[in-house]
Amino acid sequence: MSGQINAFEMAQKQFDTVAKQLQLDAGVSEVLRWPMREYAFRIPVRMDDGSLKVFQGFRVQHNDARGPNKGGIRFHPAETIDTVRALATWMTWKCAVADIPLGGGKGGVVVDPAALSVREKEELCRGWVRAMWKNIGPRNDVPAPDVGTTPQMMGWMMDEYSRLVGEYTPGVFTGKPVGGGGSLGRTEATGFGVVYSIREAMKRINMDPKKAVASIQGFGNVAQYASIGFIEILGGTVACVSCYDRHDKKAYTYSKKGGIDPHFLKSIADQYGTIDKAKAQDAGYQVGDADAWLSAEADVLIPAALEGQINGDSIQKISKGVKLMAEAANGPTTPEADEVIKKNKIFDIPDFLCNSGGVTCSYFEQVQNDMNFYWHKDEVLEKLDQKMTSAFHSVVDMAEERKVYTRDAAYMVAIDRVVKAMELRGWLSAGA
Repeated sequence: MSGQINAFEMAQKQFDTVAKQLQLDAGVSEVLRWPMREYAFRIPVRMDDGSLKVFQGFRVQHNDARGPNKGGIRFHPAETIDTVRALATWMTWKCAVADIPLGGGKGGVVVDPAALSVREKEELCRGWVRAMWKNIGPRNDVPAPDVGTTPQMMGWMMDEYSRLVGEYTPGVFTGKPVGGGGSLGRTEATGFGVVYSIREAMKRINMDPKKAVASIQGFGNVAQYASIGFIEILGGTVACVSCYDRHDKKAYTYSKKGGIDPHFLKSIADQYGTIDKAKAQDAGYQVGDADAWLSAEADVLIPAALEGQINGDSIQKISKGVKLMAEAANGPTTPEADEVIKKNKIFDIPDFLCNSGGVTCSYFEQVQNDMNFYWHKDEVLEKLDQKMTSAFHSVVDMAEERKVYTRDAAYMVAIDRVVKAMELRGWLSAGA
């Protein structure tokens, strides 16, 4: 996470640019550029050594005009209220552009989860729910896993909520383990959704997927399945992945002649995406510096780590052969980098379109929880492909019709849908 970039200011700047193009009413703009509700709270946890430690928690609900707020909970040592605000805002646009009936929310805790024992993590998860349970729910606000959180943690949180309300309520959290109210296909959903978007983009720019080479930043869940899908669904090659090492406290780029094997790297990575460097080197992988993924010889870049990674400085390092950028992370590209992308005519798939597969599958999970009937994996992924494909073409058609950058077009589609929902609910009428 870059210390120079305020994610919420970036989110507002992106919104303001499109609001101006749409000639949006000033009052409506003011409603949409700020969250509707914010919660900040302290979570006391009794640690394994007997000490009492207090953690800072957050939940931001940006806009629920189209349905219950939806968004992950991040456990990260550098979490801030502005990061959570930005991510909640982007979730509103993500749900709208994917055309699913949900609004935008996001939560967080300032903590390094890798420094906690299993018991301490469970206590922190249950403490978060005890602080927020009156303000979340299947018809109100539905959290999910994000950076630093896992399906098991969602299972603990769902259980705590069910205890507090006195009834089994699986739909209050999504991204739960299969067998505990989770959906098949959810693990792959965000990464495969990125690949479905790349496939459609390649059709638009006449790129042969079987000759395509990708370079990926990150090796968490999204990057793992984006790399697997890029190879197995598209038939392309992944030159390298760059990931943060929680042991060395720095990032490295892992590459191999002929392309990486994501299944092997996944087998030697921990739950947070840290690759075992020694085992990778023993298998013939080259270990480069953190930014080597940027300058790798590739035609597709997939930033799948944290926000602000493609900025005014780092964009200068990318290979001249890059034709396509697929933003698997939330907010990876700053406005300064956008200008370079436009100038170099790189086709950009904006984040809240590209990575909307996760929230789309979370919506499917909610539907299955409501029905108490669960779909098989192929059905989930087929429905996901249909949703992602439809969303992609609605954005690119808008970009071509209005002759605007794809990020602006995605905002136009999303903002129009949210404003329309606000109007239909009477929020913008004189008596509202």
